[in-house]
Amino acid sequence: MGKTYEGGVPLAEVIRSGFVEGVHRGSVVALDATGAAVARVGDVTSPIFPRSSNKPLQTVGMIRAGLRLGDSADLALVSASHEGEDFHRARVGGLLARAGLDESALHCPPDLPADDAARAAVLRAGGGPTRIQMNCSGKHTGMLLTCQAAGWPEEGYWRSEHPLQERLRAAVEEFTDEPPAAVGIDGCGAPVLAVSLSGLALAYLRLVQAEPGSPERAVADSIRAYPEIVGGTRADDSRVMRAVPGLLAKIGVEGVIAAAAPGVGAVALKIDDGAGRARMPVLVSALRRLGVTAPALAEFAEVPLLGGGRPVGAVRSLW
Repeated sequence: MGKTYEGGVPLAEVIRSGFVEGVHRGSVVALDATGAAVARVGDVTSPIFPRSSNKPLQTVGMIRAGLRLGDSADLALVSASHEGEDFHRARVGGLLARAGLDESALHCPPDLPADDAARAAVLRAGGGPTRIQMNCSGKHTGMLLTCQAAGWPEEGYWRSEHPLQERLRAAVEEFTDEPPAAVGIDGCGAPVLAVSLSGLALAYLRLVQAEPGSPERAVADSIRAYPEIVGGTRADDSRVMRAVPGLLAKIGVEGVIAAAAPGVGAVALKIDDGAGRARMPVLVSALRRLGVTAPALAEFAEVPLLGGGRPVGAVRSLW
């Protein structure tokens, strides 16, 4: 694996009123069901921060360390980058309460919901930022519950040297077949590990093709069973999982998404400028190269651009 991500190639174009307004560059890799690369462009072997696309792997590490949740929907929440809708906030609060904790135990910063409607409702009601509303509060709650189960101190659970984080790092290493090239601090304050897009795609393939009953299969199944909990009513990854039965998908900020389907293959991509609007058209193109042709994918193939409140163009894949 290279030391520095070299950047990618033009992957998506921005068309406004028939004029090419801009181009998004990036890198993408598509693996078949055996793990062999069937399509790749850009730099897919140097490390990037997958950001929240690492969460399902971290959840596997939590289960292996002793996390036990009776409800598969709660397990999905631990892997979530939720949008702070009512059902997200209620479920995080319920998990904390059952563990004898409140949101003051969470290290993630206070925030408003990411979902536009949920955020507007909170503000109309006179509310403000809270830790439970932060999109990573499910992961942080899972980390705290894992510490309780393993007998580890809750204090400093977010630090890289904490036994919890060492276990989560081991899970990422195992499933990507790569030692993390760097350790950073994610937006939620917890560690984020740098791996390649090839390693990330391989990890997702292993999740969906794992043996039933294994921790990794439990994580994949929970996410696919409750896609709205993992993202939200309007979240891209939630919607595409509903559109393609059996697909596992998880976005990460800075233009990252990873996806996999059993018996089909896996995809991981990064848009270099971090633009989320280019992510889904490129994902659709990559899935089609793997033979995924579900008609419902058409709604993600182009992202509309508006002018005066009406569609005047689109962001579409060049690859």
